[in-house]
Amino acid sequence: MLTSLIKEKKGKQGYVYVSYGHPKYLKHTIASVITLRRYDQSRPVALACSDKQRKILDEQGLAHLFDVIHPLPEEHASIVGFKHNVHKYMFFEENMYLDSDIVWCKDPETLWSSLEKFEFTITGNLVSDSFFGAPKGISFLIDVFTGRRKKTLKKFGLTYLSRVQSGIMYAADYETTKHVCELAGEMLDRKDETHFRSRKMEHGRTMESCEWSLAMAMSKLNIPIYPWLQGHESPQLDYIADLTEHDDEYQYVKCKYYCNDFVYSFRGLKSEKLRSLLISIFGLMPGKGDHMWTTPYCLHFGWYHQKEPFYKFAEYVWKRLTIVDGAKPSAGKSSYFEAK
Repeated sequence: MLTSLIKEKKGKQGYVYVSYGHPKYLKHTIASVITLRRYDQSRPVALACSDKQRKILDEQGLAHLFDVIHPLPEEHASIVGFKHNVHKYMFFEENMYLDSDIVWCKDPETLWSSLEKFEFTITGNLVSDSFFGAPKGISFLIDVFTGRRKKTLKKFGLTYLSRVQSGIMYAADYETTKHVCELAGEMLDRKDETHFRSRKMEHGRTMESCEWSLAMAMSKLNIPIYPWLQGHESPQLDYIADLTEHDDEYQYVKCKYYCNDFVYSFRGLKSEKLRSLLISIFGLMPGKGDHMWTTPYCLHFGWYHQKEPFYKFAEYVWKRLTIVDGAKPSAGKSSYFEAK
């Protein structure tokens, strides 16, 4: 049975997480919420989760961490299943949907204010690069030389394609959100007519991506993305080990941010030596090597090869919350993670 439309709003603004599958993902969600509560203790947090994970919350005495806990049906227990159906999980008048592998780094008050002008949006770049939804290796050059991206846009009547990064999504208008989600689903059904390839073909990935289909739907409907890279006001930045300074509990976070988008895009390269070499070469050009140290609202552990530090942090949080001198803590014993 599909989740019904949320008719009774639980507040004006609120955060929405989703958790399903292996219990470790519930640990990730809880770790993210704990960091959120360092900076925002007033806005409610909703969790859509499977019955199995709800049971774990109850057994461990951690249900109090969420203001709303809503059942997640099996058909929505996937990346596409949930993010192509967020219109069915609008618990609040304004909803901020968050990935679980996010650490909050500062007060989100200004971020909320900047999102209020949108009916629906997702963080991203105005123009997608050749890697978006395409092969990540050298084979991407085939797409470039054959103009496959351009052919996709022409076939679907699009004049541009943004780079969507769905770690943060925002929805305030039901009809607009529903329209985007349903159109994204139609785009995904026509994947064979595009140059995009399945995310499951990437090493370590088991679920299909929702991002290129959402990007196409937003382009078709002319709905703007929320700029992902904004210097000191960046809503989220990627965790890259050698570009990030932090303490063990992520209460102090600074990211090395290259002001030139093209140079900053090198952050995704697995090889630190290659990344440093390319930055050095392009840095010879005026302005290309300019950088700042900044704290984003969210630090996102989105790159598969950079997730291990977050896994360790999530386990640390879980143990601190569930084991205190050999006993389960009460609802009030999570205050050690409050901002200092």
